[in-house]
Amino acid sequence: MARFWVCVAGAGFFLASLVLHSRFCGSPVLRNFAFQISWRSEKVAYRLDLDWPKYSDYFTGTTFCVTVDSLNGLVYVAQRGDNIPKVLVFTEDGYFLRAWNYTVDTPHGMFAASTLHEQSVWITDVGSGSYGHTVKKYNTFGDLVQVLGTPGKKGTGLNPLQFDNPAELYVDDTGDIYIVDGDGGLNNRLIKLSQDFMILWLHGQNGTGPAKFNIPHSVTLDSSGRVWVADRGNKRIQVFDKETGEWLGEWNNCFTEEGPSSVRFTPDGKYLIVAQLNLSRLSFLAAPPVGSIGDCSVISTIQLPDQVLPHLLEVDRKTGAIYVAEIGAKQVQKFVPLNSYLLSFGL
Repeated sequence: MARFWVCVAGAGFFLASLVLHSRFCGSPVLRNFAFQISWRSEKVAYRLDLDWPKYSDYFTGTTFCVTVDSLNGLVYVAQRGDNIPKVLVFTEDGYFLRAWNYTVDTPHGMFAASTLHEQSVWITDVGSGSYGHTVKKYNTFGDLVQVLGTPGKKGTGLNPLQFDNPAELYVDDTGDIYIVDGDGGLNNRLIKLSQDFMILWLHGQNGTGPAKFNIPHSVTLDSSGRVWVADRGNKRIQVFDKETGEWLGEWNNCFTEEGPSSVRFTPDGKYLIVAQLNLSRLSFLAAPPVGSIGDCSVISTIQLPDQVLPHLLEVDRKTGAIYVAEIGAKQVQKFVPLNSYLLSFGL
């Protein structure tokens, strides 16, 4: 059982703490999760959903990524391992529905594109087998619909398009696709594709300057038309205009210890949630206003147990729930907003 309490910790903020049971490494562990809440902003507070999923035994490999079909209330988890199902499908309540393993070699990132007209699941595959170094589109039952890249052959080419360890992608509601290609491979680039898979713009150089990357690991969009990239090796987030690809700025002052591995916005667009892998930490950063990038400001953090290693995360657009794929703990955990936060965006 979880216990909540709030205490005043100085004049500037509340400190809310949660003692909970974790499934880390399969054994009961009690941990303290601290949430710092600034007086200058709305409360950002979450609780761990101990009942998600209903049975954790379905996680039989190393869980690398998770995505949410908010329209249909489905959660997809991709895991690595031999002779195991690579993709697991759950309800948002944690009930297991089905699994599939077709044409998935070594999943790294995934994204559920869910609109009234189409529901699909995209997976980046970094495997060395016949399906590796590709970005693939599936229907909700695991049937392969589209393959981007040259299956089984890594490369730097653009015609035909080739990938080397593509890390993650984000599909806009318009159908445009944003891909970060280069989880330690030949490429360090951000590519925007149209819905018919034509290259609209790209940034593709290794380096530390503006619009250059060192392991671009995660990508997301905000409601203002900006593209946010977790430039993990450079310990920063870079921001671009989604229409033109123009470099708008960077955040690096929040990542002196370790670079970001995953980036996603809360449904109200007020906070950017960032995972830091080796620190086992989730941070809530204040989103900047339109027309300004400014400096990075940490509003709140969730400190996970040591060696949990949060790799990639996803946020449910309807409920605001956070799903975290943890490669150290080999599980996916769900964090649910407290009622005070849900009310802030009208749920």
